Amino acid sequence: MKNIRQPYVAGMFYPRAKKELESSVEKLLEHNNYEKQFNSVKGIVAPHAGYVYSGKTAAFAFNALKNSNFETAVIISPSHREYFPGVSIYNGDAFATPLGEVQINKEKSKQLTENSRSIFVSEQGHLHEHGIEVEIPFLQKIQNDFSIIPIVMGDQSDLFVNELADKLREIIDDKTIIVASSDLSHFYTRPHADKLDSRVEKHINNFDYDELQQDLKSKTCEACGGGPIVAMMKSLNKIGLEKSKVLYRTDSGEVTRDFSEVVGYLSAVIYN
Repeated sequence: MKNIRQPYVAGMFYPRAKKELESSVEKLLEHNNYEKQFNSVKGIVAPHAGYVYSGKTAAFAFNALKNSNFETAVIISPSHREYFPGVSIYNGDAFATPLGEVQINKEKSKQLTENSRSIFVSEQGHLHEHGIEVEIPFLQKIQNDFSIIPIVMGDQSDLFVNELADKLREIIDDKTIIVASSDLSHFYTRPHADKLDSRVEKHINNFDYDELQQDLKSKTCEACGGGPIVAMMKSLNKIGLEKSKVLYRTDSGEVTRDFSEVVGYLSAVIYN
């Protein structure tokens, strides 16, 4: 029997019904498109909150992938529900959403784990994690046929970020892209959140992943998926990319109108 990871947050973070989900994602993509097209997009940053809060921001990033013609999407998420040392690639055959199943690229997954001290194949971190699941319907609406490599970082310390970046370099080709799944600061006033989140925006726009990594460690800024962002930028820089652009940045207050405790979101693109 196939081992298929079933949707865990359907009906909570996004619609459970297929037609409603299709309509929701299609409308988000239709109305949130950056004015500039980018060449050779190899990576994006996309938020992973409920679609009502961060779907607009995510759509900017996924629209930038429409001309990428990718066959494999590496999706890297933080672990929100459990800590473990290392980096976990889901050990099943596919991820399911209300839009259908997406196969896991086992060949490239195996390449990532070969001779690795900390990257392993497991269900650890995956069964109740939303950071990968919420990105997949967007990918399903912009690409008909693709596989995924679902990765959860149980620990985002430098050791694991740097090793993941090194191993990703080995599997990135013309048909592979990376999605770094991350929100920004959580539950500060809007002015304080803006101060923190603008630093993340600055480092991404400057393609300065070293400064971003340092600021995340010193808590000068925050991003729950900071490790995935840094690992993506480092790996793509190792194969020659050095351009990045934040497409849109906002916070939950845009929807709730409550600015006393907001969550920050941004979308970004890594390109040639």
